Amino acid sequence: MTMLVELSPAALGEKQHKLFAVLGEFDRVMIAYSGGADSAYLAWAAHHVLGENAVAVTADSASMPESHKRDAEAFVRRFGIAHEYIATREFENPDYLKNDPNRCFHCKDELFNRLEELGRERGIRHVIYGVNSDDLGDYRPGQTAAAQHGVKAPLVDAGLTKAEIRELSRLAGLPTWDRPASACLSSRIPYGTPVTIQNVKTVESGEEALKAMGFRQFRVRYHGELVRIEIAREELASALNLQMAGRFTEIFKRLGFNYVTLDLEGYRQGSLNEVLS
Repeated sequence: MTMLVELSPAALGEKQHKLFAVLGEFDRVMIAYSGGADSAYLAWAAHHVLGENAVAVTADSASMPESHKRDAEAFVRRFGIAHEYIATREFENPDYLKNDPNRCFHCKDELFNRLEELGRERGIRHVIYGVNSDDLGDYRPGQTAAAQHGVKAPLVDAGLTKAEIRELSRLAGLPTWDRPASACLSSRIPYGTPVTIQNVKTVESGEEALKAMGFRQFRVRYHGELVRIEIAREELASALNLQMAGRFTEIFKRLGFNYVTLDLEGYRQGSLNEVLS
């Protein structure tokens, strides 16, 4: 369940006004846009302030589910936001494929390199991305890559938290306001297990099947011949029965797993980072 923020509308309005002021300092800008709640709100805000001088750019990568690309495209069409894709080549980088705890750094480093190249071609000096204040305390090597490339974080500059972004999105009529959190498909592969296009596409197929079953917040964690399914605790009860167990088994054995498991702790963001502590 998405939690709504309890700040007053006036306080929220002040934070949004601050965000608009931060964005107004740019002449032209590219937004690293995945279509999630944060980057969608940032793209909407940048378009509100800068109009055609704000361009949302999405990585065309095997690690982004096709359904997310469709949703991202629908959002920018609805709000008239300039948008394009840029091909990224992280799957050609051995340091990315080996999947150590710095994998996200190599992914974001590749993305920001491509955005810098595009910016030089278009005369756009500034790249921004949708990290928020709540993200700063988590283990996120991608933030290191952003800092090295000089990528700006306007949501952080405005002091916006995830809950505030969701509420401001709701007030603005953005359909992404309650979109479940989602990281790239490679984040479903445990550190030390090589990332391949094949195993991320296997994960994608499994997650699309769970979505079709009506689940909303979940992860398919890939452990070789074993799959570990995480489902949000508020949805877990509907998964804990023999009929659903049979459906999970049928779906995931068809995808090539020998063992199908349901994580009794439920979905939690960044669960594969637990081994790092």
